Amino acid sequence: MTLQSTVRVSQDQVSCDLNGEAAILNLKTGTYYGLDPVGATIWKLMEQPCTVESIREAMLQKYEVDEERCQADLLELLAKLSAEGLIEVMN
Repeated sequence: MTLQSTVRVSQDQVSCDLNGEAAILNLKTGTYYGLDPVGATIWKLMEQPCTVESIREAMLQKYEVDEERCQADLLELLAKLSAEGLIEVMN
């Protein structure tokens, strides 16, 4: 996955907002996942296909965070979500 990769939430999940956090159910496995408010913000951005770079830029504008740290944390989260089948990565 690169900054130019396009990502979106998978069709095989349902999610909802829980007081600023996100609850996600993988429909294929029946497993529930939770995201904190920062993760929920990223999740909401992926409701429409978007690039990893556009998510990074949105997060840098919203939160006071070092650019390298933001990018590393974002790529780590997206890799985990992809591994669990919760998002689709289109290069």
